[in-house]
Amino acid sequence: MQFESILSVITANCAHVAPVVDENATPKIVIISLHDLKKVCQALYAHTDAYFDMLSCITAIDNGPQSATMEVIYSLYSIPYNHNVGLKVVVRRDEPAIDSVCDIWRTANWHEREAFDMFGIKFNGHPDLRRILMPADWVGCPLRKDYQQEGYYRDIKIEY
Repeated sequence: MQFESILSVITANCAHVAPVVDENATPKIVIISLHDLKKVCQALYAHTDAYFDMLSCITAIDNGPQSATMEVIYSLYSIPYNHNVGLKVVVRRDEPAIDSVCDIWRTANWHEREAFDMFGIKFNGHPDLRRILMPADWVGCPLRKDYQQEGYYRDIKIEY
């Protein structure tokens, strides 16, 4: 399946905003509305010619307080057809929330927990959204651009 065919599957499932292709990304990334994410992911998974059976990675980018946005990027791969695509969703930085895709790909569970832990992005409908890398009582999200590191954690000095 060529990228144009994959893009047509994505476009057919975007009801809110037309998708935009980031031509500078490799593999190509399609920017979609957060409101269309779940439907697009389900379509890419279920489509017989696309069959994106693997969610390789979810990552996030904090664009900083000035832009007031964060980005969530999904890297999808089709094992039987050997093709891949990325999906990018922009979320508000003050209340970052997006629907979970754990019910489509089980690998999303830990990827979403990592994005929650490091960036504070909430994944609606996640079965077990809690910290995965940092201790449960850690204050803040270490990969946010405005993160202020504490001087001590449980009476242990933190030096960098």
